[in-house]
Amino acid sequence: MPESVAERLRALEDREAIRDLIARYGPLADAGDAWAVAALWSEDGSYAVGGMGEARGRAAIAALISGPVHQSLLADGCAHILTSPAIDLVGDSAVARCHSVVFRHEDGEWAPVRVSANRWELARTSAGWQVTRRENALLDGSAAARALLS
Repeated sequence: MPESVAERLRALEDREAIRDLIARYGPLADAGDAWAVAALWSEDGSYAVGGMGEARGRAAIAALISGPVHQSLLADGCAHILTSPAIDLVGDSAVARCHSVVFRHEDGEWAPVRVSANRWELARTSAGWQVTRRENALLDGSAAARALLS
């Protein structure tokens, strides 16, 4: 049976809200706005950065942005670019998959320093859609990175 217009509209609005949330990550990270980045996550959300460990909770996620690795990127100039995500919606939860590239400004040129597969788990909350878990892994030929995209 076809979905109602209201159900289809809600799904479109949900997908747009999720795309917007993911699109906000890069500019906020590049601005160094640690707490605005962390606010994209739920209070107990997690971010597993391949090769760099896992941050749990908003304070730990904010610390990724305010920490020395990210601050070094900011000092040189950086750009976090995320592709448009493929989104699977199931009620009040969703999974989105995309690629990301982090560029660093070095010697007057831009160089990619991290190309990753990303899997975002999201939930609809009273505050809107929020990330409950993000996992990324370098696209280095590993099965783990490919699994995030399937």
